[in-house]
Amino acid sequence: MRLGVIADDFTGATDIASFLAQNGLPVIQYNGVPQQNSDSAAQALVISLKSRSCPAAQAVEQSLAALAWLQQQGCNRFYFKYCSTFDSTAQGNIGPVTDALLAALGESQTVISPALPVNGRTVYQGYLFVGDQLLSESGMRHHPVTPMDDSNLLRLISRQAKGQAGLISAACIERGAAAVRAELAALQQQGVNYVVLDATCEQHLLTQGSAVSDLPLVTGGSGLAIGIARTWAAGASQQRAEQAGRPQGGRAVVIAGSCSQMTNRQVAAYRQCAPAMEVSVARALAESTAYAHELCDWIAAHSEQSLAPMLYATADTQQLHSIQQQYGAARSSEAVEQLFAAVVRELKARGWQRFIVAGGETSGVVAQSLGVTAFHIGPAISPGVPWVRDIEQPLSLALKSGNFGDEQFFARAQTEFSS
Repeated sequence: MRLGVIADDFTGATDIASFLAQNGLPVIQYNGVPQQNSDSAAQALVISLKSRSCPAAQAVEQSLAALAWLQQQGCNRFYFKYCSTFDSTAQGNIGPVTDALLAALGESQTVISPALPVNGRTVYQGYLFVGDQLLSESGMRHHPVTPMDDSNLLRLISRQAKGQAGLISAACIERGAAAVRAELAALQQQGVNYVVLDATCEQHLLTQGSAVSDLPLVTGGSGLAIGIARTWAAGASQQRAEQAGRPQGGRAVVIAGSCSQMTNRQVAAYRQCAPAMEVSVARALAESTAYAHELCDWIAAHSEQSLAPMLYATADTQQLHSIQQQYGAARSSEAVEQLFAAVVRELKARGWQRFIVAGGETSGVVAQSLGVTAFHIGPAISPGVPWVRDIEQPLSLALKSGNFGDEQFFARAQTEFSS
């Protein structure tokens, strides 16, 4: 069997690809739907889209295109990957994309499993928790794009999709994979299309993976991939699966674009032990080309130290609000992204081969600017954040979602993984 994964954002794709590789499945990740067929022997192919918050019709179109390509590559099991905090309001895309994929595959039922206990995302009685808080009482309640004001996954999916939602509780999952399969069958007889799966620990994910590994389509965060990969790749070598993606090359740079709480802490910690330069939004808007060249010169001048220099546009909530008030949210964000794009292109031309990046949008911009269209998945730096290596160019990247990783992530990415 070959698994095809459709992920709704860039770092989310890397997240699930990392868990698949860690659990024995060799993986290649593609940035967008490829134009050519894959000649890889990898057991899992992951396509990253930018469909989380675009119009629903566009998300459906992109997802169906990804499905068609994966089918052409011989994939016969499919995984629609979204965020472990179900970043999707009543007008969101998870429901419409799920319905479209089910229809294209001629299926009527799938599972909803966003849980990732290792990162504090759990589901109990159908309610999604972030740490010890309900999703709707966590910081996600105030997300600027997808504010999550409800924690009940059955209600969330029912508002978006066309079918009926049901639940398999933690108590049922505790009884094992056979009990879960029996309950899935019973719910299908009742006309339930979307089955929310409880999970409060990793063992629940392993049971889920065993129970649903034969379903044509599953949906969820990256956690369910742990159970599916272990079911499919029993006895396989994690080291062998990750070998092709081990980092290579010499000079490195750290680029932080996320303004999440964790990235703020990571930037603060890294500034204590490595050269760091805060990006000026005003200069990015006024003189982007000259400013990018100046920043590259600064990076080169500080590249001989034990830890790589860092550029950061990370700001706390108050600073971010001030910047957006002064320059406009979209205008300032685009200016910083274009600045980072120019910087990494010039650094690549100067011989840089390792790029450590924080932020989903920033990661996508960096990968695109470097011409990275596909890469092997290597060893994990933190849960869901692996090193990856371009399949054609001598480039290695660590691409981190804003809230992922511990405070020492940037330093550990370098000190714990030699080429």
